[in-house]
Amino acid sequence: MEMRTITSPEVPGTGPYYANAKELTGFSRLLYISGQIPETVDGHVPPDFEDQARLVFGHIRSLLKAANMDVTNLVKLTIYLSDRQYRAALSRVRNENFAGHQFAMTIIITGIYDPIWLLEVEAVAAE
Repeated sequence: MEMRTITSPEVPGTGPYYANAKELTGFSRLLYISGQIPETVDGHVPPDFEDQARLVFGHIRSLLKAANMDVTNLVKLTIYLSDRQYRAALSRVRNENFAGHQFAMTIIITGIYDPIWLLEVEAVAAE
């Protein structure tokens, strides 16, 4: 599979952490990861945003591993935040987990299903 970042001088840049567009060619499979929530297997939800984000990104990494993939296979993240106040913390934790790999990304500020969840993240990966 080849993954290429697409840019245009007519579109604002994204910086080093994500891409406006990714083109995939020669891929053999796609993995759609449902929105992952900040809850442990036993139902615990950490109160701190960064701990919730680490948990959610850990779920994504675990599902990638179960599919014999890793973060370099990520093509797209859609991140739902409960409040824009978490934007800087999200960037820090996202960069801890995915540094060096760009993917297309959308961040939406919205109400989330359970009010104790401060974020939810869905992903698309390809191989």
